[in-house]
Amino acid sequence: GIDEKPVLNKFNKIEPIEKYNVKTMSIGFMIGEQKPIIWRGPMLQKALEQLINDVNWGELDILIIDMPPGTGDVHLTITQKLKLSGAIIITTPQDLALVDAIKGLNMYKKVNVPILGMIENMSSFICSNCLHEHHIFGKNRAIKMAKKLGTPLLGKIPITEEISERSDSGIPITQSEPENKASKVYFTLANKIMEKIC
Repeated sequence: GIDEKPVLNKFNKIEPIEKYNVKTMSIGFMIGEQKPIIWRGPMLQKALEQLINDVNWGELDILIIDMPPGTGDVHLTITQKLKLSGAIIITTPQDLALVDAIKGLNMYKKVNVPILGMIENMSSFICSNCLHEHHIFGKNRAIKMAKKLGTPLLGKIPITEEISERSDSGIPITQSEPENKASKVYFTLANKIMEKIC
């Protein structure tokens, strides 16, 4: 739900945009929704460093860096420039997604970043008519993979109309419907993650 552009403060620092008591910053805020980012590694690295160093983050409880899948320059830059509390590997149940997740997990292990665990996104779909749970991308694949890799599965996020609709409207379901089953999945995940890093 963010449509404003970031501004510079008097110290030439970028002010993060705050919504729901969460400070956020993205390259996307600065270049617009429709413009593609066609940058080579060095440009991406520089942009990443700016997002970390040139943003007026102030005092934070936690800083979450949402990374694309893969094991490229950007990922290595993060591990070299910051002392990370840990990495959370997010995957979907499809085999191809799990292959990417394993590569990411192994890269973080190789550079001595603790793996906090895995999260399976789009784990199942619950039909609003029959209330039956459908595992449209496969069942228990992330659980098996997490066991095989010796890392905990922190949780499974289902596909629900409510999550999709609230995300598109810019109002997180945890804000609009904190008692919703899907919200409780997010709260449980957040608590598990905080227990691991505190």
